[in-house]
Amino acid sequence: MLHIPPSLKHKKFFYLWLGQLISITGTQMQIWALFWHINQLNDNPMALGGIGVARIVPVIIFSLIGGALADSMDRRKVMMTTQTIAALLALSLGLLTQFGNITIWHIYVITALQAVAVAFDGPSRQALVPNLLPKKDLANGFSMTFTAFQIGGVLGPALSGVVIAMAGQAAVYYFNGISFAAVLIRLFLIGNVPQSFAEKAAGVSMEAIREGVRFILGKPIIFSSMMLDFVATFFASASTLMPIIATDVLKVGVVEYGYLSAAPAVGAVIVALIMSQVREIRRQGPIFVGAVIVFGVATLIFGLTKSFMIAWLAIATTGAADGVSTIIRNTIRQLQTPDHVRGRMTSINQIFFQGGPQLGEIEAGAVAQFFGAPFAVITGGIGCIVGTLAIIWKWPHLLKYNGDEPMLAGAPAQAPAD
Repeated sequence: MLHIPPSLKHKKFFYLWLGQLISITGTQMQIWALFWHINQLNDNPMALGGIGVARIVPVIIFSLIGGALADSMDRRKVMMTTQTIAALLALSLGLLTQFGNITIWHIYVITALQAVAVAFDGPSRQALVPNLLPKKDLANGFSMTFTAFQIGGVLGPALSGVVIAMAGQAAVYYFNGISFAAVLIRLFLIGNVPQSFAEKAAGVSMEAIREGVRFILGKPIIFSSMMLDFVATFFASASTLMPIIATDVLKVGVVEYGYLSAAPAVGAVIVALIMSQVREIRRQGPIFVGAVIVFGVATLIFGLTKSFMIAWLAIATTGAADGVSTIIRNTIRQLQTPDHVRGRMTSINQIFFQGGPQLGEIEAGAVAQFFGAPFAVITGGIGCIVGTLAIIWKWPHLLKYNGDEPMLAGAPAQAPAD
């Protein structure tokens, strides 16, 4: 019998979750619309790879500062600022597109500016979740947060193709800009949220950043999970090449491209909903590693097939596998991190989490340029599998992690019940 996930019974977390669900749908619409838009402006695979550069460079430069900020300032207020900036940038993209002034360089610059906002938003947003929930409901909260992202990932790409076909490219960007209002309203309704701040002497400083790095390096279970995340997503990042695979290999149009783009999120949502009903997950290490290997195998199948249905199922499987690994690795990291350093841990993780797929997009674009898109996807799947085996050889304790180890994290003791 299905039951209401315990994390959604906490009013403040439910507000944040619902706002994110709406906003993520708009963001996902824009992400997949950008891939299509760039491919229409310039069909060179390297042009698609360039979007990865625009996304990852700001994250590398600003994430550590964003993490220190999340540990020394009100995380809710940081999010309200970053969400407002992201909304204005999305609306700007829509206006440029509507009035015919858009170039590929406009897309790169606006994407880079949005990535700066993400670099500051991500650590505060992820670190805020444990401030809204008691320790016993944190794992479920991480599962539901992932579910919100993946539901948005299902609706966004599917709607993206339909909206482009019916209302034009600019309409997608307008929708995304308006969708940020959902998060801003919910953040206002949440009100003040208690949190543990880093030492005032550290604040947003190099010493505060170094403290966060030292913490990660001193926690092998956290660091190795980040490395596995990076390696897997670097090699098995097929998203950028989706327009080329759709048009040149599978021989389908923009609507089918939208359905194909939504496939990873479909698989992830199914897995997330199943896991939201599971109260305890044991043998988390072996499940985590196994999920990443399945991710690589499914990517390999996607690169080999010329059937739309098989391609869709393969990509949906990558989403399901990624869903399992994401929920488990987020639970491990957040529960093993004290509140006063959680923003910095999250910011470092953000570099790994976003760096892998974004740099992978550059690598995939370069390989596709010289050897073709299918070859890039196939070798990426193989690289993911080999990289995973190398990680567990270096850090075999990953396979021993069970999930009942001592927990360090949780909402501050003074957080009110709701």
